[in-house]
Amino acid sequence: MFRIFCRLLLRLSGWKLDSNLPKDIHKSIVIAAPHTSNWDFWYMILSFGIYGLRIRFTVKKEWMRFPFNLIMRPLGGIAIDRSPRKDGNRPSLVEAMVDLFNANEELIIVITPEGTRSRQTAWKTGFFHVAQNAHVPILLGYVDYEKKTAGIGKKVMPTTYQETMKEIMEFYRNIHPRFPEKFALDQSFL
Repeated sequence: MFRIFCRLLLRLSGWKLDSNLPKDIHKSIVIAAPHTSNWDFWYMILSFGIYGLRIRFTVKKEWMRFPFNLIMRPLGGIAIDRSPRKDGNRPSLVEAMVDLFNANEELIIVITPEGTRSRQTAWKTGFFHVAQNAHVPILLGYVDYEKKTAGIGKKVMPTTYQETMKEIMEFYRNIHPRFPEKFALDQSFL
């Protein structure tokens, strides 16, 4: 029923779903890019609802306290301790996410490597290290406002950092964000 509801909402908004979803995805990192608008989250939720995949995302542990947890947990939030590390008393974000993959049979975590809706010329690299260390694929999720299409465009298995980032940047080169002035690809990989 939820899939039908999501399909209807996506269609009513004039958007369509990319049907390029790889088979048998049980564990993966999903890049959500470009990320220039709060509307990106809406189209992502609808797309994954149609795919029938339960996505998760990490948030600061403070966002998982009452009353925010009433919204964040059902949406897929996973609490992560982001307090400053002191003498290695907690795992890094990458280590914590690798541990999550190792502890779960099925886990799909969405990450926005730009880190913000503002223009960033360099993407954060944690998603690559998590995928490589957890031995999971990177799915290239996107919202293309020109084509009014959202979904998964490609599956990338991490190899070297340089090769993987080049493949990822090449894919996003032809994706049109809502606010183009806020989106930048790392030109060193193009």
